[in-house]
Amino acid sequence: MPVGMRERWTWVAWFMAGALLMGSALFGVYQIPWVKYRLEWRLDAAAGVVAGWLHPGETLPTPVHSAATPVILANPDATSTRSPLAATGMPAPTPVPLAEAVSLPAPEWEKQDWNNCGPATLALAMRYFGWEGDQYDISDLLKPDRADKNVNVEELAYYVRTRAGWLNAEYRVAGYLETLKRFLAAGYPVVVEKSFVMAETEGGGWAAHYVLLTGYNDATRQFVTQDSYHGANLSVSYDDLEECWRAFNHVYMVVFPAEDSEVIAGLLGDESDLDVNRERALERSQAEVATHDEDASAWFNLGSNLVYFERYAEAAQAFDTALSLGLPWRFTRYQFGPYLAYFHQGRYEDLIDLTTATLYRTSKSEEAMLWRGWARFGMGDTWGALEDFNAALEINPNYLDAQYAVDFVSGG
Repeated sequence: MPVGMRERWTWVAWFMAGALLMGSALFGVYQIPWVKYRLEWRLDAAAGVVAGWLHPGETLPTPVHSAATPVILANPDATSTRSPLAATGMPAPTPVPLAEAVSLPAPEWEKQDWNNCGPATLALAMRYFGWEGDQYDISDLLKPDRADKNVNVEELAYYVRTRAGWLNAEYRVAGYLETLKRFLAAGYPVVVEKSFVMAETEGGGWAAHYVLLTGYNDATRQFVTQDSYHGANLSVSYDDLEECWRAFNHVYMVVFPAEDSEVIAGLLGDESDLDVNRERALERSQAEVATHDEDASAWFNLGSNLVYFERYAEAAQAFDTALSLGLPWRFTRYQFGPYLAYFHQGRYEDLIDLTTATLYRTSKSEEAMLWRGWARFGMGDTWGALEDFNAALEINPNYLDAQYAVDFVSGG
């Protein structure tokens, strides 16, 4: 080898060795707990920006492998057995007149960690009844990876029912503002999941957020919220809450002492029965799409309620319509009805497209990993399925659905 070329290769070797040494040093520094804690979210935010450049667009993809048949609106003329007003989206009359204003004592406020509004809000709700833990007690079980950006309401209720001793929790969908006020008037704070728009410095765009309601005032038409991100004792108008709540099928959760179960059942009325609650939710969403057929959230809620009753063909068509109308790209980070509907209809390519689109910009979504794995399994790709199932378990080792999937596919 000529002398000049040998010198150039020597410099290249030294440069590569130096880069490797520098990379190893930086990696070692990053593993220091306090360094990782402060840098992790910034690196994730930067990765999200890059992912947005590589996979631009503010909405989820429209299914391209859907059936050619038009969307069928199930029972479009259905009305609620609770009240004729239910079919128009209006709340049924409250049996007992409520106070015009209620203000419950605010629990000690706690600012949420990164991606931790669910555990932080649940901690506030339990703290109201004397629980002494914090958000990390909850997130260590439900989302051990800080980069996991979602904890769903089922997981929050599971934590209360299995880890909180003397407390219990119930959640329902299709709530009304009067529903929230009824629980508050009886002395029970209410957790709701709603949408909000993120600041540009945090990635911007539509996202989900949990808040705890601790009061209301009919004169000002405002609820009092304990918001783990924005602060304690903040006001939100009835109209704003209603608008932002719709995207999540008007879901709400109440934490309460286990000894109060009969009181909670009385407040729920016949919607203590989950099927009754979902029947009314289905009727409500049918009525909403009948009158607002360009509303993507209404169609998505219809699909979610149909999935509950395992009416997967109709649900898949409802989700097709919602996606065609345009859903924010984060939507399936939080709600998974299309995954179930497409899987049970054998629409594996649509399921792979949707889960992959979710994972492009939410790489640590164990639910998307799980259902992409089931789609691959349905298409005969067992190794690909196991790869996704195990990736889901890496994100959340406590994810029982992923462990079941691994055992099922591997014959365990």
